[in-house]
Amino acid sequence: MLAAVLEELGRLELRELPEPEIDDDSALLRVEAVSICGSDVRILHHGNPRVKPPAIIGHEAAGVVVKVGKNVTRVKEGDRVAIGADVPCGQCRWCRNGLGNNCAINYAVGYQIPGAFAQYMKLPKLLLDEGPVTRIPDSMDFETAALAEPLACAINGMELVNMGLGKSVVIIGLGPIGCMLIDLARAMGASKVIAVQRSKARLELARFYGADVYICSEEEDVVARCVEETGGEGPDIVITASASVEAHEQAIEMVAHRGYVNLFGGLPKGTRPMSVYSNTIHYKECFVTGSHGSVPRHHELAVHLLAQGRVRVAPLITHRFPLSQIHRAFEVMQNREGMKVMVLPHA
Repeated sequence: MLAAVLEELGRLELRELPEPEIDDDSALLRVEAVSICGSDVRILHHGNPRVKPPAIIGHEAAGVVVKVGKNVTRVKEGDRVAIGADVPCGQCRWCRNGLGNNCAINYAVGYQIPGAFAQYMKLPKLLLDEGPVTRIPDSMDFETAALAEPLACAINGMELVNMGLGKSVVIIGLGPIGCMLIDLARAMGASKVIAVQRSKARLELARFYGADVYICSEEEDVVARCVEETGGEGPDIVITASASVEAHEQAIEMVAHRGYVNLFGGLPKGTRPMSVYSNTIHYKECFVTGSHGSVPRHHELAVHLLAQGRVRVAPLITHRFPLSQIHRAFEVMQNREGMKVMVLPHA
């Protein structure tokens, strides 16, 4: 099979490798679509302690099960499935209590478990027993199914801010996750969705998602405008879907009393510390949280929402490449030339 192998930092090489061998407790997936995540770009250039080169990365994936071991009951040959990233160990207190994304080991596809930038991928016992392997309906295409993984992360983020009917929501950052969050906020009962973006090009693309208000942060005072748009109270929920420390600070400044802030977007190494006047949190009695990854039930819910059309991802897929052009695919992603970049290993 053809695979993209991370040989060392900054070097991704196309290799002809043997098809993965399965045992009695594993299965083999023919990878039909895999999307490049920002974390894949970071792993390529900066590494990750859980990724030991040579390694196959890639975790936003979907495909068809083509072989199963004799003990496997989770899937069968011919099943169309989406694959998530975070895989609970199943043993620690976090995993036993449904919080596997907080596991100290933090197993993940494309990290300790060989990933999906390949024509075939092994689904090992741990992934089948504990992880996000979700059947998809025949009506769902593989590209849509691959994006259940980032949508699952968005669902986790929304749960942590006590999202519910009638809430006003500000989303700062309108990349793929930010756009998904617009639809997700609507699906979860938001009364008003305010979308904030610095780049005008991404702002225009995000207009498809029909937020109530769009704000270009380069042209307006974001805090003042968001407070104005919420009747002077500030939004009930603010989610920072961007790698910006300034956005984190603005979120806390604008949020309503008893409101919730989710610092969803991680910050690059070397970013200055966030500067927060703690009395703002004290007197507002607001709640500040973060979120990362998801657990298998989020992945299942994401597939259901995609199948129902409640969250739309097709407009986010701006580029498609065969696996043989993965270097160009990563280049497009790094240069922010589009939104979601899809790799099709059998194209």
